[in-house]
Amino acid sequence: MSDGRITWLGSDADAPAADRVVDLGGALVTPAFVDAHVHATDTGLALSGLDVSGVRSGSELLAAVAAFAGRLPADGVVLGHGWDESTWPVPVLPDVDELGRAAGGRRVYLSQASMHSAVVSRALLAECPSVVAAVGYDGSGWLRRDAHHVVRAAAFGSVGRAQRAAAQRVALAHAASLGVAAVHECGGPEISGEEDFTGLLAISGAGVPEVYGYWGELGGAQRARELGAVGAGGDLFADGALGARTAHVSVPYLDEGGCGHGYLSAEQVREHLVGCARYGIQGGFHAIGDAAIATVLEGFAAAAVGLGTDRVRAARHRVEHAEIMSKRMIAGFVEYGVVASVQPAFDRLWGGAGRMYESRLGLDRSLASNPLGAMHSVGVSLAFGSDSPVTPVDPWGSVRAAVAHHNPAQRMSVRAAFAAHSRGGWRAVCLDGDGVLALGAPATFAVWDTPAGVDRGLPVLQAEDPEARGAQDPTPLPVCRRTVLRGSVIYGEGGL
Repeated sequence: MSDGRITWLGSDADAPAADRVVDLGGALVTPAFVDAHVHATDTGLALSGLDVSGVRSGSELLAAVAAFAGRLPADGVVLGHGWDESTWPVPVLPDVDELGRAAGGRRVYLSQASMHSAVVSRALLAECPSVVAAVGYDGSGWLRRDAHHVVRAAAFGSVGRAQRAAAQRVALAHAASLGVAAVHECGGPEISGEEDFTGLLAISGAGVPEVYGYWGELGGAQRARELGAVGAGGDLFADGALGARTAHVSVPYLDEGGCGHGYLSAEQVREHLVGCARYGIQGGFHAIGDAAIATVLEGFAAAAVGLGTDRVRAARHRVEHAEIMSKRMIAGFVEYGVVASVQPAFDRLWGGAGRMYESRLGLDRSLASNPLGAMHSVGVSLAFGSDSPVTPVDPWGSVRAAVAHHNPAQRMSVRAAFAAHSRGGWRAVCLDGDGVLALGAPATFAVWDTPAGVDRGLPVLQAEDPEARGAQDPTPLPVCRRTVLRGSVIYGEGGL
């Protein structure tokens, strides 16, 4: 290795003389992972704050709030994340006053697992008097859509610069400890704010994973470039989320009715892509439901009329999530060279029988969701991520989720899934030479203990017995020993 690049590969017997030898004791070396969709500050706050992903009732949620609030000053804000009422035996949430009492009168903001809705206390609502007129407001304190954005901004506006910076470093260090050498941060006016976004980009690669930023502002291509983003996309919302029933779907939700909400028109999509072409930057959209994806693809088609299909394809625009897809939509991704930034953990956590997708969509539509195998089989470029803190940063868990999709028709091989979570993330930011172990390539890799063994150069991720496979597969996942980014160790002891 020299100047951060690989200068030799081969067997020990043929190794040239070196100034320093690091004995890895037979550990596995692979290209490092890329997490193609994260929210670093939220992730760091969740890691160091109140995690309510494990609660299974309203009373457990209140108990968790009370315990956490008791450690805060009287003017502190309870920030928590991860509740999912669809997993509760009785899916009834506490109201604004119950939350306030549990928190001792403090402000409370608890985001749902999808991050597209939250329950809040009356004290927080009092700081946002305009919220009562916003779309998505509910007097119970469970807020969605515009109302959610209002209270979210107020809650996170209380987090100071030092606390934000610390949370970002916690998140990036955690990712590095899991073999992740780069992340794609999805920021924007409704997500994080400019100071948060630029502060994170400023520490990219400084002893932590590299950060590639996407700024989700409609018509914001110029601003994205000014902020140092690689793309004007990411969480530029064409719709909401299935968990909040705000994803824009063509068939009504089974458990509440309605088809969710589309936030963009095809004309707005077209104009945004034309603006991205003007400033030479990637574009992209958050689109989960099939109605939202149809709108986005209609905008792509309109943009291609003026720009030419080749120019649209060359930009490698992205769609985040892409959960409810038809074959025609998948063909549209191929036609316009769209990168699908997807999260296999969504199927692992919410797909299959008896889970959230079935309650929202019905079993057939649930099993057709997150069509990873169908997209891969026809050549859609895939970049895997976590959407952390919506799901944890867990790269090998995500690879296994793609391999063990609830729908056998959507499963991928370990090798294809690993490539989507490593090289796919680099290709999504147009760094085609990264993500491989080859002469002259960047020395970006991870070292693994593999308790279940290795098969054809990659870890064993599934039990031999097919009956033991699935969401509760007992096979131990690899454990990261060291992560190296362009020749520098960002996780693990010692240098190279």
